Amino acid sequence: MSDMEEVLERQKRERRTRMRRRAASKRAQRELDEQLGVAVALLEEENQSRRGSREGRASNVDRHRHSRGIVCGVPSSGRSSPRERKRKGATSMKAVVITTPGGPEVLQLHEVEDPELKDNEVLIKVEATALNRADILQRKGMYPPPPGSSPYLGLECSGTIEAVGKQVSRWQVGDKVCALLSGGGYAEKVAVPAGQVLLAPPGVSLQDAASFPEVSCTVWSTVFMMSRLSAGETFLVHGGSSGIGTFAIQMAKYWGAKVFVTAGSEEKLAFCKNLGADVCINYKTEDFVARVKEETGGKGVDVILDIIGAEYFRRNLDSLSFDGRLFVIGTMGGAVTEIDLRVVLSKRLTIQAAGLRYRSPENKAAIVREVENNVWPAIVAGKVKPVVYKYFPLSEAAEAHLLMESSKHIGKILLLP
Repeated sequence: MSDMEEVLERQKRERRTRMRRRAASKRAQRELDEQLGVAVALLEEENQSRRGSREGRASNVDRHRHSRGIVCGVPSSGRSSPRERKRKGATSMKAVVITTPGGPEVLQLHEVEDPELKDNEVLIKVEATALNRADILQRKGMYPPPPGSSPYLGLECSGTIEAVGKQVSRWQVGDKVCALLSGGGYAEKVAVPAGQVLLAPPGVSLQDAASFPEVSCTVWSTVFMMSRLSAGETFLVHGGSSGIGTFAIQMAKYWGAKVFVTAGSEEKLAFCKNLGADVCINYKTEDFVARVKEETGGKGVDVILDIIGAEYFRRNLDSLSFDGRLFVIGTMGGAVTEIDLRVVLSKRLTIQAAGLRYRSPENKAAIVREVENNVWPAIVAGKVKPVVYKYFPLSEAAEAHLLMESSKHIGKILLLP
């Protein structure tokens, strides 16, 4: 076969291939048109059905719309979300709802739908949940939950596992646990990623186990994992009588550190002393910088855990030793300040800040495993104990918030469904 014949034969083959492709494309288009026609017909039929049912429900929707209000600072139309509407026959539970951003009085116990369980989650029947300062900010509309999280308050809980997702292997129905949450603890049930769950520590009641997840994950990740507090070093925690403070005192002493605390009353200072604090400073009557320098021979402390923020920032830097580490986890005293970098440079200081709620599930799971390996043995040994000031029923969440905002409490405040 000549070169010209080969070219002609190749062109014939290419034409036949193109014709087959066009024919297949036309068949596919016809099938797609037929499927689209069926879908349009079905959609029109469904819309007609909805219009009929909507007219029958109009009076009920109008009657209930105003009562649904705002859930945790997010405006609601009074109807359930599209995902909720799909869940026909979904069971219900009680949860504390923020009816509108504001004071404690906006917290109300409502009937809501059960949380949806994802494949990597467990469903916990809540035994107890604990209050945190972040709850107050969310109630005021200043601290929204992360996208995809429960809209309800509550960053930790304890309880019994009721169901497990398809991808969960470690946990079983009936396990007594506590968990770190992104939200949803102020309810009878909550769904949580399996990696954020801890076995309730032996020797601690299931109710009191709710006091541990948030404080243990916060203190371990900031003071130990990131600030590297070591045995023989000095450690200052502001708000020593708070939930964070009472836990940090015990954990730092267990780790072999010398502990300094600040608090605002002699009663609170005495409590901190009984927990093991070595140096207790009344911030209302003493200059904590001067006292720290006095107690350390002018050196300063190695690590500071601060919940105050701007108001204490410069004084915290003055209170640190060479190579000192400041970790900020709150802004109760303001969020904006100035920094003299010469102080940081000359003393080789490390300044860090972080929160837990907006971390990724993977990051939270890593912290929870660290807590399980390093903190839980101290709790089981009785070296770190729960500090619970008062228990409230879930229906009295407003009263519990009033107590927290008064700052009269010591340790944690729990809600019981």
